[in-house]
Amino acid sequence: MKKYTEKELIEFETGIGELFNEGKIKAPIHLYDGNESQMIEIFEKIKDEDWIFCTWRSHYQCLLKGVPQEQLKQDILDGKSITLCYPEYNIYSSAIVTGSIPIATGTALDIKRKNKKNHVWCFVGDMASETGTFFENWKYSVNHDLPITFIIENNNKSVCTITSEVWNTNELFFKNEKRKIIYYEYESIYPHAGSGKRIQF
Repeated sequence: MKKYTEKELIEFETGIGELFNEGKIKAPIHLYDGNESQMIEIFEKIKDEDWIFCTWRSHYQCLLKGVPQEQLKQDILDGKSITLCYPEYNIYSSAIVTGSIPIATGTALDIKRKNKKNHVWCFVGDMASETGTFFENWKYSVNHDLPITFIIENNNKSVCTITSEVWNTNELFFKNEKRKIIYYEYESIYPHAGSGKRIQF
């Protein structure tokens, strides 16, 4: 996997935002910002053979897992920003809220049944972490000791609202829970979707 600096990640995402604002990307995009150090730290634990499952915001995961920048950029230009899937790099993303969580759990179960050594890393947003789908899969993974880690990325944005106010969230639970969960908070200059300049819906 290629190593990236925080600056390099920011430059890529800024470039995608500029292309979107210029109208060169016709489909929805979800941009990262403010969590570069956390992502780099997490990916230091991830191996080439590991599986990555993501939400609709997955540009950083793709880069850090080894997807070439030009290939990723072209796929985003082709309208695939929120559904980036690269089986050859063991990375899948879904535009459906919680869509990748059960698939990630099933993949971890398959790894355990076959006594393989690789691991599953499932990235979820703060909104998705409040759903029944998340808790059912997390609990199953804990109870069956599956080789999976859920990364909860809390940017406090449930679409265009503050997640903690809308969902009365379990932030304290996630901050204290260590079983198969990595939890971090970050602030972003970008809204939930788009770049904050050009309207996309």
